[in-house]
Amino acid sequence: MKKLKITLKKSLIDKQKKHKMTLKALGLTKIGKTRIFPDNKAIRGMVNQVSYMVEVEEVKHETK
Repeated sequence: MKKLKITLKKSLIDKQKKHKMTLKALGLTKIGKTRIFPDNKAIRGMVNQVSYMVEVEEVKHETK
């Protein structure tokens, strides 16, 4: 299963409230913070909305 590694790259200052709330829902509150999420339509939609502020990498899930 693919996963997305999402990192906040820009400040939330002077951004639209909707975008701030999306980042808060993703758990990205500080610059440089990274979270890993499953690759699904809901997460992709959130990332598309704030794509100018985040960096996204696809990560293959390793099975142990």
